[in-house]
Amino acid sequence: MGKFLFWLLKRFGWKIDEHTPTNVKKAIVVMGPHTSNWDFVIGKIAFMHYKVNGKFLIKKELFFPPFGWLLKYMGGIPVDRKNKSNITEQVVDYIKKHEECFVVFTPEGTRSYQPHWKKGFYFIAERAKVPIYIAYIDYKRKIGGFHSLFQPTGNVDEDIKYIKTVLSEFSGKVPENGIRKPE
Repeated sequence: MGKFLFWLLKRFGWKIDEHTPTNVKKAIVVMGPHTSNWDFVIGKIAFMHYKVNGKFLIKKELFFPPFGWLLKYMGGIPVDRKNKSNITEQVVDYIKKHEECFVVFTPEGTRSYQPHWKKGFYFIAERAKVPIYIAYIDYKRKIGGFHSLFQPTGNVDEDIKYIKTVLSEFSGKVPENGIRKPE
């Protein structure tokens, strides 16, 4: 199935960045810009191409049969959003329990332009002691994938500014909703 989907993606003119994740078994993946629901579809195909089982957070209330089975199969991790202070610990525990784990975040938190990112991905990476992979999608050039590996320094604001700078180079499906270079 993965090869067929990759072939289909190529037929539409898309390429997958050849920066394959190597020697990393666990990471937080920060993906951007996130401006369309198609980002998930293209990203999922890219992860299949890389042979990386990307995971993403979904409120636990959506995990009911048969929909819940499909969400788990696609990489969904059920989280209890009612206890927001506990989400970080839920994900850190999830990462620690698995030998290989790439948890994907779109820190913009919306498909609209958002200058203020949610910082949970950063705190999860720190607490779980895992690096952050910067991943991108670029509709203008029809390419996406892993860009680079980033080790958090502990200076959350400067690190997020750096990640935004990297991701601001790429164009979302709706460019005006994309990530802008920090000043």
